[in-house]
Amino acid sequence: MSETKYESVITKSTSNVSDIYNVLSNLENIERVKDLIPEDKVKDIEVTADSIRFKVDGLGQKVNVRIVERETNSTIKFAVENLPIAANFWIQTKAVADHDTRLRLTFKADMPTMFAMMLGNKLQDGINRAAEMLAQFPYEQWNQKA
Repeated sequence: MSETKYESVITKSTSNVSDIYNVLSNLENIERVKDLIPEDKVKDIEVTADSIRFKVDGLGQKVNVRIVERETNSTIKFAVENLPIAANFWIQTKAVADHDTRLRLTFKADMPTMFAMMLGNKLQDGINRAAEMLAQFPYEQWNQKA
């Protein structure tokens, strides 16, 4: 087993850092998009402000994603539990100016070297795409409706 770390590209959002933090630091916001998640891949979703539990097709037990640390307007750290590998990830935000926030995602896992070699490019691509999606999200609209 070796610890492997993947960092996304730094993306730019036109949202204020506080709007981004308010949406991402409360996992209950996932309830609002739960119907967009394909049920053939992810099932039995349970959500609280601090965690999401769900069943992934092919895994026997429920995966738990839990917020383990919040640094207001800066960092949200998550632990991923009930996987065959130990993993965690975090979202970093930095205000450059009003309506100019930079985001970066980091994923770290303790996995066999062979897994890292086979999945490395896919994990890197996935984390970059996730960072791009988070940068484009309409955070102000969600905060107004919440």
